[in-house]
Amino acid sequence: MSVYSLYVINKSGGLIYNRDFLEAARVDTNDSLRLASIWHSLHAIASQLSPVPGCTGIELLEADTFNLHCFQTLTGTKFLLVVDPHASFIPTLLQRIYELYSDFVLKNPFYETEQVIKCELFDENVELLIRRYLQQAA
Repeated sequence: MSVYSLYVINKSGGLIYNRDFLEAARVDTNDSLRLASIWHSLHAIASQLSPVPGCTGIELLEADTFNLHCFQTLTGTKFLLVVDPHASFIPTLLQRIYELYSDFVLKNPFYETEQVIKCELFDENVELLIRRYLQQAA
């Protein structure tokens, strides 16, 4: 099982953080920005067109070679995790990433909300969390 990439999208659809965990999953900056904006749009459209009352949008996109999981916070920030199709416990992993975001980004007095995340402690702790997850999954 592998975790390929993490993307964080602000409530306006802007990419504020991305991290690739495998060299093979690396995409260029333009493609990352495109992915964020397209996902934000699809997520909004899906929530409006859904026949299910209270639907907040797409939570999982399944493909042959990857799954894209989405966790949306109450403030509209979206955390996207691109993983191997056989990966398990991804919603729990996304929740833990959100907790790290809350602890290391939102509590940082120098961080401006909705802006690009440049926080070394967040980077280090996300890396550590993913490494622990992969060790437990193996």
